[in-house]
Amino acid sequence: MTLKQALSDARGVLTANNIEDAPLESELLLRHTLKISQVQLYLDLNRELNPEQEETFWHLIKRRLIGEPTAYITGHREFYGLDFYVNHDVLIPRPESELLVEKTLNLAQNRPVSTIAEIGTGCGAIAISLALNLPQAKIYATELSAPALKVAQFNCRKHKVLNRINLLLGDMLEPLPEPVDLIVANLPYVKESELPLTGSGSFEPMLALNGGSDGLERIQRLCQQLSGKICPGGGLLLEIGQGQRKPVITLLRHLFPSAKIEVTPDLGGIDRVVSCYPDLC
Repeated sequence: MTLKQALSDARGVLTANNIEDAPLESELLLRHTLKISQVQLYLDLNRELNPEQEETFWHLIKRRLIGEPTAYITGHREFYGLDFYVNHDVLIPRPESELLVEKTLNLAQNRPVSTIAEIGTGCGAIAISLALNLPQAKIYATELSAPALKVAQFNCRKHKVLNRINLLLGDMLEPLPEPVDLIVANLPYVKESELPLTGSGSFEPMLALNGGSDGLERIQRLCQQLSGKICPGGGLLLEIGQGQRKPVITLLRHLFPSAKIEVTPDLGGIDRVVSCYPDLC
């Protein structure tokens, strides 16, 4: 079987099983099998797979068919133009979370931002993206899960920012040793009743998805910990889920009546990032 035939057959199988982006997924899995680049793949489409390679490739396709995400199968996920190692200990970075990075970078252009804390860093994608784009900023990254923090440490080392990101094990803002100018957080915001029991989501750590009965449990706890952890004039950037704009704004208004609050939609038009300036003194 040639690489071209393997790609074609895999696309057909994945498409028939309602796997989105079947052409891309089959390409990623074949490249992972052969440990080759996209250019190498398309320059060598008439090359024959040996029996071992063919068996490995179809084993990966079977794993994808039972719902395991390609990112976990290959151990890689691209985020903000960077490649990150991921495993089952961390949530797979989503494209919509890149908006958190963009908002933070925009803020840093318009106001002094010398210290940043990312809460619930997971694989470290957001913190590392910020560190590479804001070389003068001191960055903290907190994480409740020790296995997840090991993944973040690996990615920090991979992207050569291990000496610039302070990785802290602990819950929310508790490990922060000092107030910071900006707090960035993509916390669990899925309602407990809506947690995935099957499909790709069921392979991800529930700790990184479960937002409690209303989906806002972790967000509420974070906001209640802000006092003493954010510098005067500092800001908070939160990623939220669909339909959570109103309850999150209500929560923030209750805690910080005079705060300046903005909501930014993602490319799909879904309200995705809430910016809040509590003006805590």
